[in-house]
Amino acid sequence: MTNIKFGTDGWRAIIADTFTNANVARVAQATALWVKQHYPNPSVVVGHDCRFGGRMFAQLTARILCQNGVKVFLANNAFVSTPMISLATLQLQAGAGVIITASHNPPDYNGYKLKAHFGGPALPSSIKEVEDLLPQEEVTVANTTLQTYAEQGLLVYDDMEERYLNHITNKFDLNSIKKAGLTLAYDAMYGAGQRVMQRLFPDAHLLHCQYNPSFMGQAPEPIHKNLQEFSQFIAANGSIDLGLATDGDADRIGLYDSKGNFVDSHHIILLAIHYLFKYKHQTGKVVCAFSVSDKFKLLCQHYGLPYQVTQIGFKYIGEIMVQPGADVLLGGEESGGIAVKGHIPERDGIWMGLLMLEFMAKTGKTLNQLVQEVYDIVGSFAYDRNDLHLTEALKQSIMSNCAAGVYTKFDSYTVEKTEDIDGFKFHLSPNAVVMIRPSGTEPLLRVYAEAPNQQAVEHVLQSVKQVILG
Repeated sequence: MTNIKFGTDGWRAIIADTFTNANVARVAQATALWVKQHYPNPSVVVGHDCRFGGRMFAQLTARILCQNGVKVFLANNAFVSTPMISLATLQLQAGAGVIITASHNPPDYNGYKLKAHFGGPALPSSIKEVEDLLPQEEVTVANTTLQTYAEQGLLVYDDMEERYLNHITNKFDLNSIKKAGLTLAYDAMYGAGQRVMQRLFPDAHLLHCQYNPSFMGQAPEPIHKNLQEFSQFIAANGSIDLGLATDGDADRIGLYDSKGNFVDSHHIILLAIHYLFKYKHQTGKVVCAFSVSDKFKLLCQHYGLPYQVTQIGFKYIGEIMVQPGADVLLGGEESGGIAVKGHIPERDGIWMGLLMLEFMAKTGKTLNQLVQEVYDIVGSFAYDRNDLHLTEALKQSIMSNCAAGVYTKFDSYTVEKTEDIDGFKFHLSPNAVVMIRPSGTEPLLRVYAEAPNQQAVEHVLQSVKQVILG
């Protein structure tokens, strides 16, 4: 049988290669066994995003759970976002949540994300327990239909989109946002955020808000190189105040200013901390992944907020957020996944977009003016990354060199200090940082760089590439 291994945020694989009905049934069986071990009245929330086969895999998951006596709350929507599943898991007091999604991965992938009862990613310990329960033989699927399970009370359909919209209405001042007269552009990247954003902002400029499981061949990851059309659209329009993009399952954010310039997640994290503390008078610990710019530490020090750095993978941030007595203001990662106080302990691209809109509406300031407020505290900076597609042998060789301290210079940059919490972060002189880390879900090496401006960032990335590739 295929060896199934969960990565930083669930199991992902290529459709019809290893992501098959047979293997999904095995993972669903392990989920059923796990939830039955931990809950006397086990229940699981199930849904899927816009990817190919999502409905089929979600219904198969529901059938396997039901045949094991586990109650299933199945999304009655054509597709849902990951935050919708997480919120429903919390509100319905289910033991776990499952969403069939490969998030930002290329369109030939699908995946199986596990959510915990508290409305966030399953804890690493729980994921390990599910892995250990994976059957090594094929799972037989009973002939019982979903309709029969529904008649037996084992299957309940739930409107998770409406549930999510009600939560947004209760938490945001949507009237202030709309009265501010801000013009919004939104790029769904053909992902699961498309319908809820059309309902919230029907007058916004909407791009790629159609159902298209192929994503037109583009990985639905909201980074600048994937959003060129969106950026150009904003720049050409001239009257758009904010551009928001979300990934395939709408838990990651991409942001653009009024001129079509990309605003990365490091700046969004800083803007959110600034808004929540200075303007909304909220406090708490800030928890960020190792790949996030150290500028967040400077802002926390300025405001007297405690902070913590974790391994990469939102499950590590979520684990801290849900500890007893934890008071976390914000948890964030470089890839655009950010969670804030007042919501579930889960990444949510739409939620963060609304937070930025509310910030602009309440202050009457442009996004760039708000960014400048942050720069006045921590200094200006730019951040970018290269994804290097390499052979496994070369990837492992580079990581071995990092561990052995082989890299002491990158062109004119000298390594002053190295951190290895998750990957390797090299603090360089003069005034730059580079980080090298292999992807946990794809055959590539990620190289991140930070410097005072974009030109310097590009120089750092090119210098590092030349050295590590020989």
